[in-house]
Amino acid sequence: MKVAVTSKGVLLDSEVDPRFGRAPYILIVDTDTWAFEAVDNSANVNAFKGAGIQAATMVSDKGASVLMTGYCGPKAFATLEAAGVKVVSDISGQVRDAVKAFKEGKVAYAAAANKEAHW
Repeated sequence: MKVAVTSKGVLLDSEVDPRFGRAPYILIVDTDTWAFEAVDNSANVNAFKGAGIQAATMVSDKGASVLMTGYCGPKAFATLEAAGVKVVSDISGQVRDAVKAFKEGKVAYAAAANKEAHW
């Protein structure tokens, strides 16, 4: 299974970025092999609007089944939900630890967005 994790850097030891649409990187991690791809999300970091929707589309296009992040706004959440991507919110720490917690079943899927709008 592939999970997407918002990140401040390009390594598994990087810190999780709490912003979904405006995170500089999104790491796509294979939970079985720990192979990963660091996807550059810099085009959305300073976007006037639509950053979450664009990032959600990219996560879906990369084949991720789950997004792990700190905060996810309503438009991004709806886009992910429509694509069949589940969201895990309130994630912090290192990307590696977030994926480990996911694999151990220590996280819960979000039922709704947990942020009003972009920031």
